[in-house]
Amino acid sequence: MIELTRLNGNLLVVNSDLIQYAEASPDTTLTLVNGEKLVVRESCGEVINRTLACRARILGEAARNFPGGLVVSAAGSALRATAAQQAIKAQEELDVDMEAMVRRRRSEP
Repeated sequence: MIELTRLNGNLLVVNSDLIQYAEASPDTTLTLVNGEKLVVRESCGEVINRTLACRARILGEAARNFPGGLVVSAAGSALRATAAQQAIKAQEELDVDMEAMVRRRRSEP
């Protein structure tokens, strides 16, 4: 869950796994997988940073709770430690793809 701010200043906690996409037009509008739209004060980049920090906390908790056995992927599935490197690489590739998408959106007229 990530904490965001509605335009009226009220705090809002969102399950970041339910965000389908975010767009700045000029306010940041989040579209959830169920089609609901949320308008927040934070930039798209800040939403991404908070989402990544949330996922890092989840992975950290999994590592503490399963030090030699399981790793939880960003999608929430449990993996054996031997597959942990593949999960980390896949998450890094996803992060790079997301950053490239944000850069492209910022450069569009």
